[in-house]
Amino acid sequence: MEGDDETSGPMIDDEIYANGVGGDDEKRSRPIISSEQLDVEAYASLYSGRTKIMRLIFIANKSKSNQAMELEALRMAYDEIKKGENTQLFRDVVQMIGGRLGPDYAMDLAWCEMVDRRADQKKEKLENELNAYRTNLIKESIRMGYNDFGDFYYAHGQLGDAFKNYVRTRDYCTTAKHIVHMCMSSILVSIEMSQFAHVSSYVSKAEQSPEALDPVTVAKLRCAAGLAHLEAKKYKLAARKFLETGHELGNHYNEVIAPQDVATYGGLCALASFDRMELKNKVIDNLNFRNFLELVPEVRELINDFYSSHYASCLDYLGNLKANLLLDIHLHDHLETLYGQIRHKALIQYTHPFVSVDLHMMASAFKTDVSGLEKELEALITDNQVQARIDSHNKILYARHADQRNATFQRVLQTGDEFDRDVKSMLLRVNLIKHEYNLKGSRKS
Repeated sequence: MEGDDETSGPMIDDEIYANGVGGDDEKRSRPIISSEQLDVEAYASLYSGRTKIMRLIFIANKSKSNQAMELEALRMAYDEIKKGENTQLFRDVVQMIGGRLGPDYAMDLAWCEMVDRRADQKKEKLENELNAYRTNLIKESIRMGYNDFGDFYYAHGQLGDAFKNYVRTRDYCTTAKHIVHMCMSSILVSIEMSQFAHVSSYVSKAEQSPEALDPVTVAKLRCAAGLAHLEAKKYKLAARKFLETGHELGNHYNEVIAPQDVATYGGLCALASFDRMELKNKVIDNLNFRNFLELVPEVRELINDFYSSHYASCLDYLGNLKANLLLDIHLHDHLETLYGQIRHKALIQYTHPFVSVDLHMMASAFKTDVSGLEKELEALITDNQVQARIDSHNKILYARHADQRNATFQRVLQTGDEFDRDVKSMLLRVNLIKHEYNLKGSRKS
């Protein structure tokens, strides 16, 4: 790999080292790449409420081949559900366990009946209170009544009814703070229902009341908007929202997202969609986002490796993180796309500085075989993302440089045309002023 068509042994070695395979760079101080199995208990401790349960159930569903992890997730989900009031979700988890965890994790009909009975009583009480508030036409009390109903339905897993009641409070909001509270509640339920169009809508409504937004709420809205863009596969917009999330978020939104998720989602989306300049300015030099990246050293290091062109190390990190990221409830559907885009960007950046590239060396740097690499490069050349041609016999990629002479002539002609147009425009303006056409026009009006 070099600036001309001749290849020498020492230069090949230098280029291999420069692209992250071997060399002194391997001795850099860095966190060890984590390829360990996901610690379900540590992972679940990052979250609270319904999302904690749903993430555990998701892990269990995705871990059928690993019974120990599946049962650990189901055991924790069982324990967490019994702290709440969602009997339907409890029955579903018990059915998933199927008696594999012994009598302590079997169906508890007495608990279900007690919770359902208490729920009926509470619902009746809430209905009576709301009817009384409606009769007295007290707006604030009616708003609180609908909000209490929303909380009640949310706690019992009836998300559709919860959303309807939260939205009904809008007609009785008297302050900007009330509107923001309504929006935040609606966003929470919409995320749980995977209705991300609603999420974007209510984020916009909340942002229309800036006087009622504190830094923590702003950070929550950025995260919610980031998730909505992620689900819509708008990775660049998602990256921007996660990168704008303030450090004030802390653990204040763990019913939806953890700070570690902000770093992971934002980092991967940025790698897949940002160019080198944006990656440097908006991610690596972003002091605010650095606070999040410190929580996930692997993501921090793979971003630095990608920017430094240490692609082998970067791909190592990505490969080792993949198994655990596939267990993420929001990221799993997008992981293959993001990984593909990151890899394509790495291939493009790797080939860009050189006139010719030895495919054997490049395959070593990307830890793949030459035939597989050829197919990837063929696809990029076909899509016009790499300006090159492949010598399949000698396994060398040759850059196809534009005709500089012709390009220079074209630029000169374009500049001449622009100059001619500008001069004619100026002459026309001078003649109009000279003959006072501009004054005549203003007098008529």
